[in-house]
Amino acid sequence: KMCYDHSSTTAQDLCQCIEDQQEMASSLVDEFGMTPFHVLFSTAEPSEDLLKVLVGKYSYRILDYEDFNGKRPLDYLVTNSTETTSSLLQKTLQSWTVDPLGRWGATSWMEAMQRKVQAILGED
Repeated sequence: KMCYDHSSTTAQDLCQCIEDQQEMASSLVDEFGMTPFHVLFSTAEPSEDLLKVLVGKYSYRILDYEDFNGKRPLDYLVTNSTETTSSLLQKTLQSWTVDPLGRWGATSWMEAMQRKVQAILGED
C-alpha cells in the first residue's frame, strides 16, 4: 500500500513495511491483483529509490504476475513511457537479467544479455 502513496514514502519506510508484512505472512497482491511493482510502475512518476528497494527484496519472477486486468508490472511501465520510466525499465532489466550473470562469472552470457537489454530499449 505504501507504493500507492509513493510521493511521501521513503525507501526506509518501504523496507520496514516489507519486513513487517513478511513476518505477518501478508499477501503480496492487493485487492486488484496488483503487486508493489504494478502499483509503482502505474504511477505517473515512479520512484527510483522505491524501485531499488523492491528489486532488492523480491525475485524477478514477480514480473510474471498478472493483475485482474491481465497486465504484468512492466506493461504499466512501458505504457506510461517517459524518459524516467525508460530509465527504470533499464535498471530493472539490468538488475534482474544482467547483474546476476556477472556475479556468477558468466561474462560472455552477461555481455550477450546486456546487448539484448540494449536492443529492447532501442539503445544501439
